[in-house]
Amino acid sequence: MTRRQWTLVATVLVVAPITACAKAPRPSLQPSAPVAGAVLWVEPTDIATRDLFYGPWGAEHAPDATDTFTLVASNHSGVNLAMTVTDSRHREWSVKTPYLGGLDSEAPVEVVVSRLLSAVGYPQPAVYFLPAFRLTDDLGTRVMAGGRFRLQDAALTDEGFWQWEENPFIGTKPYQGLQVILMMLNSTDLKNSNNTLYQRRTGDLVEQWYAVRDVGAALGDYHRFIPRKNHIAAFEKTPFIVGVNNGYVDFAYQGSYRPFVEGRITPADVAWASNWLGRLSDPQWQDAFRAAGYQPADASRFIAKLQQKVREGQALANDINRSSRDQK
Repeated sequence: MTRRQWTLVATVLVVAPITACAKAPRPSLQPSAPVAGAVLWVEPTDIATRDLFYGPWGAEHAPDATDTFTLVASNHSGVNLAMTVTDSRHREWSVKTPYLGGLDSEAPVEVVVSRLLSAVGYPQPAVYFLPAFRLTDDLGTRVMAGGRFRLQDAALTDEGFWQWEENPFIGTKPYQGLQVILMMLNSTDLKNSNNTLYQRRTGDLVEQWYAVRDVGAALGDYHRFIPRKNHIAAFEKTPFIVGVNNGYVDFAYQGSYRPFVEGRITPADVAWASNWLGRLSDPQWQDAFRAAGYQPADASRFIAKLQQKVREGQALANDINRSSRDQK
């Protein structure tokens, strides 16, 4: 490499972090007009009995671990291998498996986060985890590393993505609470393309589901450059709330999407979301991680940290109210 080439490389390495670290502009949030059948959240009146192992779609929709799946298409981009497969019942599945030696796998994270979101009322597509599966393609049949299986259900039509900065729910408790839960989970990739607007048909009823679907970039840390995912040690070390300024919660999150939550979430919003998660029993928490193939020791550590954050969120509003009474 010539001296000029080395100079150009050095310039890129120095300038790029400075540019990336510049404060992102604060987005303007605009509530859109109400949409018929629009659903972001449904109050979970039966939360104590919800199944966090099979999830809201139940065992009947789960993939068969003994089946042989046929490859339809594959996508080798990123750090996870995505593919479309069909099973012996002619059902189509979107599958995400570990890639690049299994590092930084999003597959189990997606299942855990989906289970927790659906448990507290946020609609989710049917997702499951298989520890391993048999795949047939042009090269023959072989056993693949396990991954996240998302069912392409005929009753659920993908209508594209919805935007954090413009939707019918901005300013509502479910909208604010959803962001709180994602902060608890250390979700780092809150781009609009990870949100999916589904049309759900149940008989004559048609609903528009506003779902946060691609949720694998979580349970790690908040590093701006290549944040770790599915990393228990990093997750345990990352704080949740650092304070309250001018009536709004200051989260530890320092990622690219901080402007969406900075100066927007109140202690009451945090308490609302925390109280819903706080209703989950220990077996339900364990089932959410067991459904994603986590070893009990790792699951226990993730759960302990999440429950700590829930208690922190529940206590926040009480602390603010107590401080207000003391000042009177």
